This record gives sequence, C-alpha cells and structure tokens, in this order.
Amino acid sequence: MAKRIYLILITILLIIAFSSPIAFWHYNFTETTEDHILFGVSFGGKTASEAKLLIDKVKGYTNFFLVNSWDLSSNETALDEVCNYTAEAGLNFIVFFDYISLHPGLPLTPWHGEWVITAKDKWPERFLGIYIYDEPGGRQIDTGLFDNFSLSERARMFENVTSYKEAAEVFLTQLPRGWSFHYLQNSNISKYTSDYALYWFDYLAGYDTIFVELGWNHSRPQHIGLCRGAAMAQEKEWGAIITWTYYNPPYLASGPEILEDLIVAYETGAKYVIVLNYPKYPENNPYGVLSGDHFAAMEQFWAYIHEHPEDHGKTKGQVAFVLPKDYGWGMRWLDDSIWGLWPADSLSPVIWEKMDKLIERYGLRLDILYDDPRFSFDEYSEVYYCDSAID
Repeated sequence: MAKRIYLILITILLIIAFSSPIAFWHYNFTETTEDHILFGVSFGGKTASEAKLLIDKVKGYTNFFLVNSWDLSSNETALDEVCNYTAEAGLNFIVFFDYISLHPGLPLTPWHGEWVITAKDKWPERFLGIYIYDEPGGRQIDTGLFDNFSLSERARMFENVTSYKEAAEVFLTQLPRGWSFHYLQNSNISKYTSDYALYWFDYLAGYDTIFVELGWNHSRPQHIGLCRGAAMAQEKEWGAIITWTYYNPPYLASGPEILEDLIVAYETGAKYVIVLNYPKYPENNPYGVLSGDHFAAMEQFWAYIHEHPEDHGKTKGQVAFVLPKDYGWGMRWLDDSIWGLWPADSLSPVIWEKMDKLIERYGLRLDILYDDPRFSFDEYSEVYYCDSAID
C-alpha cells in the first residue's frame, strides 16, 4: 500500500514539474507573439452593421481593425458604435480621417477635433491613433502634390521649386503644417498612413508608422527595404498592408498568394500586418471584397505566428544601399518621376542597376536608405553608396 502511495506521489510531482514550464511557455508564447505584431483587416464599407459583421467574422484570428471608411468617420454616432464594438471584441484599432475638421470652411464634421482627444480616454487600451491623409508620398510622385486638397495656396506649394533639395524642404515643412496633421502632432496622437513611395520622407515629415503597400507587381524586397530601412534608421514603427493586385475584379490576389505576403511581412519584422478590404465585390458579399479563401489564409497566418513566434523579424536588414540626399525618385520603374516634378535623370538608371544587383544578392536582407548625417548606418554589415562598385 505504501509503495502504491509513493508511486502516486512521484507521478503527481512529475506532472507538476513538467506541466508548469509548459503552461509558462504557452502563456509567454501567446503574449510575446501578440505583443510584437498587430494583425487584422481594414473596413471600407459604409455602415456600422457591415463593420460589426466583419468584426464578428475575423475576431477569432485577428487582434487589430482599421476603420478605413469616410462614411463612418463623418458620422459620430456610427463611428462610436463601431469603435465600442471593436474594443469589446478585444481588437486594437485606428481610424481613418481624410482630414480633421478644424477649419470654418469645413463644417461637415465639427466634432472631429474633440473626438480624437476623447478617444484616448474612451478606449485607452484599444485606440492606437489616426490614419491621416492617404499615400502622401505616392500622390507626390504621381501628381506633384502630396494631398487631395485643391485649395489655391496648397496647389502652389511647388510652383517655384527648382531643385530636389527645395522639393524635399517643401514636402517636409508643408505636409506637417496641414491643420489636421498639426493638430494630431500637438495632441500627441499617433499618425499612420499607407504608401508606395517616399517612405523615408513620410517619416521625416512626422508620421509614426507607415504601412508599405504589398500589391501590384511591386518588388517586395525593394519596397520592404525602403520602408523598413526608413523606419529603423529613424526609430519608428512600420507595417505592411496587402493591397490590390488587379485594377478590376477580383482586385485582390488569391488566398494562398496573400498568405505568402503575410508571412514575408511577418518574417521581415512588420509590427502591423493588414489585409485591405475594399471595395465590395461581388455586390452580395456581406464582408466587402474578402472571400472564403482570404479568410482561410488569415486563419492560417494567425496559426503560423503563434506556432512560430521566433520567426518574427528573423530576416533583418543587414546590408544598406544608400541613395543621395533629397533624391525623391519613385523607384517603381526605371522612368518613374522624381518628386512628381521632374522625369528620371541620368542617375536613375545607375541606381536602378545597382539596386537590382543588390536585391538579387541579398533579397529581403537589404535596406534602402538616404544619405543624411543625422542618421548612422553602423549597424549594417555592409553599406553601398551610389558610387560604390558592385560586381
């Protein structure tokens, strides 16, 4: 009898000894993963009921929600309803405002200013900040003006610019002078946007986080290298948003293709990983543009990041390619514009050729930065400049 009791006690002690570390490991495993990455979808629909339906669909395998709807951002009651629902679902969130109505000429949403301040008190654990403007760097490259406003004063900003240095100065001084951006800056509210060009200058202008757009036929190593490099050098955060692959339906790539981009963003260290959900397609889709295979990919990604917490950021920027200061070239293709004001110049093909060689050699381990004495590149094992010889 004593022997039997002894064996039972030994068994119990062994169970305790092994189960405690396992429980501890599991707890830290989950906490660490979700501490390091915010993953979710954007909502681009029109109504609170549509947003809540999407939240219910994804809340089991996401921890972040981007309210990317002007219909909600211009309706205080609906926006509060969605933000409350998002917070109650345990999701962190940011809210898109095309502008914050502080100007007497824009009376549509006079509640904006107070709302962004009180949001920090209403949802202190969940509200992260404001997505302000959209693609300022890309708009600059494509239109010569970083925002949509056609006010005569703003439209004339680049009128007398004659050099790359002057263009950079206008972008870096005028973008943060916009009343919406300035208000958020003074109110200590984090500022977010997505972009596909000029990431370095977005951060210099004052953005806290940029989401690099992964879509179209854009080179993932190039654009991640540009955005991550800018964020690391300037000690900011960065993320990735999976965007359109096609101009026409189905707009987004397939679920398996999106899963590949999600994993690439995760392994290269993105703090935020988001799937764009706009427009509604087909018309009877209650969830926007996302289909069953997209949701399946998101579930698989959620499982992946919990099974592989050690893989977050495992592919770091180890090699730097440094561009000339103020050289605001779009870099999507060889004849892309410079600052949206000039065509590609004689240096563009030199940079293009060297960048291609470095991407081929280093892939996602390459960061692309700008020559600026304020920032050090000492952490990189190798640093190449435009005049560096690259075999």
